[in-house]
Amino acid sequence: MVYAAATAINEETAPLLAGATGEHVRHPRTVMVLTAFAAIGGFLFGYDTGVISGAMLLLKDRFSLSATQQELVVSLTVAGAIVGAAAGGRLTDQFGRRPIIIVAAVIFTAGAALLAIATAWIELLVGRAILGVAIGLASMTVPVYLAETAPAESRGRILVINNLFITGGQCVAGLVDGAFSDVTDGWRYMLGLAAAPAIMQLIGFLFLPESPRWLVEHGRYEQARAALRYVRHESVVEPELAQIQKSFAGQEQSSFRWSDLQRLPHLRRALVVGIGLQAFQQLCGINTVMYYSATILKQAGIASTSSAIWLSAMVASCNFAFTLVGLALVERMGRRSLLLISATGVLFSLCLLGTSFLLSRAAAPDTIGFDRCAYSTCLSCVAANGCGYCGSLHNASLLNVTGAVCLPYDSSQSDSTPLACAATWASDYCPSNTSWLSILALMVYIAFFAPGLGPMPWTVQSEIFPSQYRSFGNSVSTSVNWIGNLIISMTFLDVCALLTEAGAFFLYAGFAGLAIVFVYTRVPETRGCSLEQVASLFEEK
Repeated sequence: MVYAAATAINEETAPLLAGATGEHVRHPRTVMVLTAFAAIGGFLFGYDTGVISGAMLLLKDRFSLSATQQELVVSLTVAGAIVGAAAGGRLTDQFGRRPIIIVAAVIFTAGAALLAIATAWIELLVGRAILGVAIGLASMTVPVYLAETAPAESRGRILVINNLFITGGQCVAGLVDGAFSDVTDGWRYMLGLAAAPAIMQLIGFLFLPESPRWLVEHGRYEQARAALRYVRHESVVEPELAQIQKSFAGQEQSSFRWSDLQRLPHLRRALVVGIGLQAFQQLCGINTVMYYSATILKQAGIASTSSAIWLSAMVASCNFAFTLVGLALVERMGRRSLLLISATGVLFSLCLLGTSFLLSRAAAPDTIGFDRCAYSTCLSCVAANGCGYCGSLHNASLLNVTGAVCLPYDSSQSDSTPLACAATWASDYCPSNTSWLSILALMVYIAFFAPGLGPMPWTVQSEIFPSQYRSFGNSVSTSVNWIGNLIISMTFLDVCALLTEAGAFFLYAGFAGLAIVFVYTRVPETRGCSLEQVASLFEEK
């Protein structure tokens, strides 16, 4: 069993990983400088995927976007990320990890600049697609770069730091969304500010080293030695360099061929784990929460758009805070245990979220329809284009009307409230006294997702592949993540329309249950192993 093998490796090699002389294995300052600049790619990943949650509420009104157009604005970014992640494997193999991170920073800057000056929906689509390519390149390359430069005993924490930057980017995006939610054309600032950290990363990487493992693979041993000296104590540079050289001994420097999967069963096993973890991360619905959290809160009955945006920022802040829990526990509990606990909590919270929407739907008020808005319930009223819920009318007695009504309105006006409406006007939500339960469920969901299912798939996939197949394995696994992201984000609003919001979250809960089974039966523990040792866990025992 791979789990027994992992335990044996951990016990046998622990003294070696600490350094034979008992000295520190790295220079903490230089490792953290390298980690911080590399993880800016994670920050941009998080910011650019998270900022759309609040910006969408403003873009919807500014450009009169339909549900399909909203999904395209979100999903074209993901489509671009699929392209970037798929291309990243071959590009990083050929040119190195560092140059591709630099290229990604340039693309981030260009995409943010285009979005800041966009004047039409098509320009939004192009800008978001450009950002998507950069996100795909960064999400695939940065974890590989960090895994290959990090010391074995702190690799898990360093990879979780990258995920911490992702959630930090989402948190900052939520705060920026809230800050500019009441500003004229505030969405321009929301989308354009991503250029600043991209420029910072570009400048920083001009002075950082290439991955020592990539340099060894390409025969650049002196450069590899210099790169190791940047992030290790001098006493362990030569032993680690020898270990890396040994891992490549007798191997041809060649590109992946699909026949390798048939020839190498251990590579197949590792690929199943990488793909499975990334697929389940998305199928558990995280990016419906991150992309559509403001929309979900509006659907749950939060009246104010600004309030929904600020509550969305609170969800992102909770995500950041609980990623810190993962950072503290990853080297204590291990990857596998965190994944199992996380998936179990996600299953519970998704069921709670689905239940909250069932209660909200059951409590939705009835309405009396007028003109083209002849709908008898609040839910059907606000779902129709150009119709909204009104708690009561002016001069209702003259019209012989008592109670709530469904009225037509002009969506192109900044204040779309019909003059006839006397109280509680709502065009995109139904008033509810159970919205607190939806907020609680979202927080519980994030509290369980953030320490485990959030960072661990990225951490594990960066560790499990043999050196010569690491770029390929990470490229495929990352592409699967973004494909799953695309499917979920592109279909969420339609799934809600087909199954209701409650049905959508119960569906994601089912996937969380399958994730528990997958992790329990397929995922080994990699804590404390060198990258070369991790690869051996998937060999036949």
